[in-house]
Amino acid sequence: MDIGSAIRNKIDHKTKPLGALGFLESIALQIGIIQQTESPQLTEPHIVVFAADHGIAGEGVSAYPPEVTRQMVLNFLNGGAAINVFCQQNDIRLKIVDAGILTDIDFHPDLIVSKARHGSGNMLKERAMTEDEMNFSLSSGAEIVRDIAKASCNIIGFGEMGIGNTSSASLLMAHIYQLPVEDCIGKGTGVNEQQFMHKVDTLKKVSALYPQTEDIYEIIQRFGGLEITQMTGAMLEAKRQNMVILIDGFIATAAIACALQIDSAILDNCIFCHQSEEKAHGHLLKLLGQRPLLQLNMRLGEGTGCAVAYPVIQSAVNFLNNMASFESANVSNKKS
Repeated sequence: MDIGSAIRNKIDHKTKPLGALGFLESIALQIGIIQQTESPQLTEPHIVVFAADHGIAGEGVSAYPPEVTRQMVLNFLNGGAAINVFCQQNDIRLKIVDAGILTDIDFHPDLIVSKARHGSGNMLKERAMTEDEMNFSLSSGAEIVRDIAKASCNIIGFGEMGIGNTSSASLLMAHIYQLPVEDCIGKGTGVNEQQFMHKVDTLKKVSALYPQTEDIYEIIQRFGGLEITQMTGAMLEAKRQNMVILIDGFIATAAIACALQIDSAILDNCIFCHQSEEKAHGHLLKLLGQRPLLQLNMRLGEGTGCAVAYPVIQSAVNFLNNMASFESANVSNKKS
């Protein structure tokens, strides 16, 4: 019996009707297969939040000014953001990465500074990054995860912070899947209708500057935010380390869409923690063939969906390991 069949058999003989724990059963099976064991464990959970600024933010595509990226990172480091609350609640280690913030931040033990440049290029005028900057970002993200793996972490979530990054994610989605860019754009941080129409017009102009290509590295250079690119490299390394990979909202899902073009097996390790309110996220999840674990109308980013979903994922592992079987509990099973 292969490991998947063995885990399925174990699940089906717990003291419950077949399938009664629903999606939890699928999560337990997935994690068991990842770890190749009928008794999986979650150890040293981490969430890494990658932060960077975007040149396109100067075109008025966000409801907030670019300096909010740095201000929010300081809030993370001071423990005042939603991601801090949820990580503390669920005993998750949080790391923040300056992947390209415009203004440098003073040393902090939970801050990793690893950036190719201070903010990505304005895509209306130039590519988001050069090939060297992309390669640096991909390798830096991988190195961060390798270091975290040394601390016995086998489950890792990814979040982001960057004013303008929904614009980058929308363009990545549109060009990876060759979709009209307007079908991939949402209101991001909460722009009003006039600002939204301006955002659509701006991103359509950006998209028109670049011909379609299937070369993912070319797409990343054109449209990838520095934090999205580092997150892509981090996700690829998490797969190489055989970690359980927790995916947050629209931005993180755009990063995994990039990673999927490089490693076609990466989705085997991914749990999509929630469906955000960002318009295109549900569409992107369907393109990836993925079902989100939660749907709470969240649209914050920061990895908050991963942190909120983590106890549910723990529940899946715990029932597999600790729930009695019909035989051990002396409970009669359903008649065949």
